[in-house]
Amino acid sequence: MSEHTPNEMQFQIQRVYTKDVSYEAPNAPQVFQKEWEPEVKLDLDTASSQLADEVYEVVLRVTVTATVGEDTAFLCEVQQAGIFTISGIEGTQMAHCLGAYCPNILFPYARECITSLVSRGTFPQLNLAPVNFDALFMNYLQQQGEGEAPRQDA
Repeated sequence: MSEHTPNEMQFQIQRVYTKDVSYEAPNAPQVFQKEWEPEVKLDLDTASSQLADEVYEVVLRVTVTATVGEDTAFLCEVQQAGIFTISGIEGTQMAHCLGAYCPNILFPYARECITSLVSRGTFPQLNLAPVNFDALFMNYLQQQGEGEAPRQDA
């Protein structure tokens, strides 16, 4: 292991795991008889908590709802989580790391899980586009009053 100065930024992924998964197809099998022109809604949320000194859990919640007409075809929710060791940063930089950088790492895992669930439900393949968590984080900061860092859940 290499030595580092106390103020040097350190980042390490300890673990990436699926914390919770939910899948529903409440209108199956009737929805399979309809023409497949779904309206797909994507909701994202992140939460972070400090587990120990310099150790954080970040949870990315991704919810996808597909409706055909008035009927819900499917609803998927995945909570993809990671445990990260982070040191040498604080304030807005730490908030950015927890609110944008870590979710960028977690999103491909959540996307794969949702794609798999939808496929197993025998619906056409769902390809979620990449998400720019950096832009979402900047929008969040602007909404919070021009630069106030988001609150961490302890």
